Amino acid sequence: MAKVLDSVDQRTQLVGENRLELLLFRINATQLFAINVFKVKEVVKLPRLSAVPGSHSHICGVANIRGTSTPVIDLRRAIGYRPITGEHEANMIITEYNRSVQGFKVGKVEHIVNMTWGDILPPPKTAGRHNYLTAITRIEIDGVSQIVSIIDVEKVLAEIIHYDVTLSEGVLDLSLVDEMQGRKILIADDSSTARRQIKETLEPLGIEILEVSDGLQALRTLQGWCDEGKSVHDEILMLITDAEMPEMDGYKLTHEIRSDKRMNNLFITLNTSLSGSFNKAMVEKVGCDRFISKFQPDLLVDVVQQRLRELVR
Repeated sequence: MAKVLDSVDQRTQLVGENRLELLLFRINATQLFAINVFKVKEVVKLPRLSAVPGSHSHICGVANIRGTSTPVIDLRRAIGYRPITGEHEANMIITEYNRSVQGFKVGKVEHIVNMTWGDILPPPKTAGRHNYLTAITRIEIDGVSQIVSIIDVEKVLAEIIHYDVTLSEGVLDLSLVDEMQGRKILIADDSSTARRQIKETLEPLGIEILEVSDGLQALRTLQGWCDEGKSVHDEILMLITDAEMPEMDGYKLTHEIRSDKRMNNLFITLNTSLSGSFNKAMVEKVGCDRFISKFQPDLLVDVVQQRLRELVR
């Protein structure tokens, strides 16, 4: 099973080209689900798990992976289905999100598909606000077109791990508090959970949040202001963008902004759960001003204060 990811290092080169690869898997007999390969460390048959008394109901145990204890989440149960039965058919996808490693118990792992972000679409609005999808796409398997549902892993994790938006003592620069009042920030992120956590961190400081769910929406918003003769700097303090989004990723979005002389000096922060070292290299490549990893309220406030200091000095 680990051979599925033998060339993962090569696949990371797709990031920044508005492309991605999805690891397809099943948690029931009829539906295909997926997560981005770049967040996957390994795929293995489900090992023997040790129980964790008092843990969240979605945690089915802890696996010992080469001497490291890894919590395992029953993904089927976490997104509202009955728990997986038939342990002999179960696999574990080991992932890294937001600086933490966890395993997801799933059923059959299918294969990897190469896509463009333009092929990835937001879930239908009729799915409601409480669904566990960030996007959907369609692929052909043996000549049959099938819908693939891309899991909102950040929402799954947020329901298990409480992300505290309280600021550490001394982080807030009191001399900048008045400067924050009424400032607007545009955030682009396909995860409603991520957008909500940014809002809960920054809105109490007097900052107004404008939000969109993908890079293309963000670009059209910025271009619309420019077409109307507005300065993006009068409209927003900065853009905070996720890396992975339907239709246009954060890297492509940044490239498009930097290529438009009407807004090419907009302050852009990449805010993502992807690998930190790789993203720092991508920040330099596409020209972001800052990279911060989710979900760290202190860093969110720090980047806002950095931008304000540049404006008021």
